[in-house]
Amino acid sequence: MSMQAEFEQAVADSKNLPERPDNMTLLKLYALYKQASSGDAAGERPGFSDMIGRAKWDAWDALRGTSNEDAMRQYIELIADLKAA
Repeated sequence: MSMQAEFEQAVADSKNLPERPDNMTLLKLYALYKQASSGDAAGERPGFSDMIGRAKWDAWDALRGTSNEDAMRQYIELIADLKAA
């Protein structure tokens, strides 16, 4: 199975996890997904009044320079760990 197919399967699996991950894990999943699908963070950082958007953007921006394949691999591994828990 190709990396892209595994990633797509992990995205589908993320919707059926045994329990909802904590907020930090959700942020990491979001950031890895965005990095894998869109590359480095783009656009302006959300303002202070948008705390959730700002946290998501910061998590994504922290992965700047990570290749799409590395982000996919990390996403797949994290979903596998969450499914096993």
